[in-house]
Amino acid sequence: MDLNPPSLLCSAEHSQLLVVDIQTKLAVAMDADTRLEVYRRAGSLAQGAGVLGIPVTVTEQYPRGIGHTAGEIQGMLPEAVQVLEKTTFSCCRDAGIMDAVKRAERPQVVICGMESHVCVLQTALLLVEAGFQVFVVEDAVCSRDPRNKANALARMARAGVIITNFESVLFEWLADSRHPKFKTILNLIR
Repeated sequence: MDLNPPSLLCSAEHSQLLVVDIQTKLAVAMDADTRLEVYRRAGSLAQGAGVLGIPVTVTEQYPRGIGHTAGEIQGMLPEAVQVLEKTTFSCCRDAGIMDAVKRAERPQVVICGMESHVCVLQTALLLVEAGFQVFVVEDAVCSRDPRNKANALARMARAGVIITNFESVLFEWLADSRHPKFKTILNLIR
């Protein structure tokens, strides 16, 4: 697999989406408004990925204790989604998840999820070390404490992670307003 994508922009051809630990019991610990925005934006990314044929992997951190993926997200996931359980904070330390990421044969990993400063941060940094181009969707990640999110985003950016937002990702995946799925994706933003 060529882990050197041709651009600093996300492309549908090179991307995969990793939805990290947006789980019932973890989500309720977040600020309510922030939680709802993460649901909406992560859900829109998952729907957009499904429409565009981009692989989607969802992780669940110890679901017996923290619960499964929040229902608000489950209804937005494409049919072909992989849902994988883990106990490691970084998805990269779980052989099954790392195998799924590699099997996708897509060098760009777009990440959304919870919590920014724990599982998202550790996953993003180890993916960069493994040679992937990593995009963290700033408005589709959160932490219980906004200061922890800000710190995590700064650390990731210094390590070479591209910090972006959900609209940028969706429009970069489209690349052109003449794309046959343009109106479908546009409806996910409105």
